[in-house]
Amino acid sequence: MPHEELLFWKVNLPRDKWPPSCPDFLLDVSEKDRRIIGTLDEEYHRTTWEEVKELIRTNRIDLFQRLPSDLRNYRKYMHKLKQDYGSVMNFVITQRLDWVDMVPIGKEFEKNEDIKILYNDWPYGVDPEIVHLVIWTKFELEDDPNTDDLTPKARKKIDEFVRRKFCQRVDPEHVMWFKNWRSLKSVNAVEHFHVMLYRPDPAFVEEITNGDIPLVAQVKDF
Repeated sequence: MPHEELLFWKVNLPRDKWPPSCPDFLLDVSEKDRRIIGTLDEEYHRTTWEEVKELIRTNRIDLFQRLPSDLRNYRKYMHKLKQDYGSVMNFVITQRLDWVDMVPIGKEFEKNEDIKILYNDWPYGVDPEIVHLVIWTKFELEDDPNTDDLTPKARKKIDEFVRRKFCQRVDPEHVMWFKNWRSLKSVNAVEHFHVMLYRPDPAFVEEITNGDIPLVAQVKDF
């Protein structure tokens, strides 16, 4: 429950860090985000692996949430990126993906150069033993405009890739993937989907992400 004694934009901050008024980056947040940000971190329930599997199995990915303080920092950082780079998309392409262009050189999942596997910079509030990755692609993954979800053909291609790329090194029962509905995407212009791994070998994760470090672990004060 939101911490009723404080305005939502002061929650999870030490008193000496309280802003005099609601920061610009929180002025237009949804009622859902207000509720989350207004919850104390210690009162937040981290999603377990069994709960993760059920949310993905039932396609209730809209119920994934970030830790309250992480969601606040995420909103703050996205606001800064738009000011510094013009858009979150520009930052992702030039700074995180390091891609010169978005033109694929092969068909879906055919060329490694068209795919990049990185940590989710601002992962959901899940069990700390769950590793949350994002698979970015230069090629489109077809959505059904009637359902706002993947077509069966696209879902099959992703499933085959995930099995080939992850399930030979991680117990298949410890591998789940999902793609946000188009209405839930925070970076619409760059195609991507999510993979969650439960208790994977850290060496495998370092290998497959090429030693990537998520922004949440890099950004201290901004």
